[in-house]
Amino acid sequence: MENKEARPFLNQLLANLHVMYVKLHRYHWLIQGPHFFALHAKFEELYNEVAEDLDTVAERILSIECIPVATMSKFLDIATLEEAQTESHEEEILTRLKKDYEQLIQEIKDGIESLEHAHDEPTIDMLITLQGKYEKHVWMLRAILAKE
Repeated sequence: MENKEARPFLNQLLANLHVMYVKLHRYHWLIQGPHFFALHAKFEELYNEVAEDLDTVAERILSIECIPVATMSKFLDIATLEEAQTESHEEEILTRLKKDYEQLIQEIKDGIESLEHAHDEPTIDMLITLQGKYEKHVWMLRAILAKE
């Protein structure tokens, strides 16, 4: 089954997930603040989840007879997420991470909308699953960032 229309979107999602994977490692290593132990463990959980998502998206790209991008330079060329810069304090990291997940969610929603006419239900189903996971992360990040 070939769905060339999905290829650019899925490759951009793949690139964004690679950026997120590296960013979550950075946060895992460099987190500072009163919730260090909990966040250090949470970031490891999140980068492991993203690693699975990367594989799922790449395999979907292959399933629709396309080629996933697979170099760091290409990931950075097509990603819409930015690499982590100076973040090391927990509020800064959590705020940035919330924005990144919100961006992924919006791009996934846009991707679903653009793919609906292609009748590629397996790709849309995969995207809906990712959207649901990321929406849960945004909820949890909003909760930890909430001011009393």
